[in-house]
Amino acid sequence: MFAPTSLRARYLAGASFEQFVTEVSANAELWQALARRTETPDAVVREIESFAEQWHLLVLTEDWCGDAVNTLPVLAAVSNRARNLDLRILSRDANPDLMDTHLTGTSRSIPVVIVLDSQYVECAWWGPRPAPLQGWVVNVGRALTAEERYREVRRWYARDRGTTTLAELLATLRMAQAARAA
Repeated sequence: MFAPTSLRARYLAGASFEQFVTEVSANAELWQALARRTETPDAVVREIESFAEQWHLLVLTEDWCGDAVNTLPVLAAVSNRARNLDLRILSRDANPDLMDTHLTGTSRSIPVVIVLDSQYVECAWWGPRPAPLQGWVVNVGRALTAEERYREVRRWYARDRGTTTLAELLATLRMAQAARAA
């Protein structure tokens, strides 16, 4: 576990989503398009704002990650609207010690979204992709070629439009909120 002062310093050193998108080299047009098109339902914003805590989302990712390009614009959109939620992004590759405490099995899968409270204490984390898609990828998707798998993953994200990502973010924040209250 990392000390809150260390996590606070890393968080504050992270890029905002807007900064990150202006600096991407891989998939730049896709990042920008999804950032422009992503909307957040009012009900999601209201629920997040009903939580007593200020929440900080510290994201580990890289710009080439297809899952990140489909989930980070959703997280950024909600963090831009909810008064008690903000987001910063760090490079996975530049932060291996932090990444290695948030592995998916033995993999450095990204994105990883670390939920920090108002004191920069880690309360929960989410990633690397919505659970239904993750289940498909590690089961059915493994039997496909990489090209076929990625095509199906892109279709899933296009159909879902961030709905599952937002639902899982809410569940993660509820869990973090409950842990803080205990």
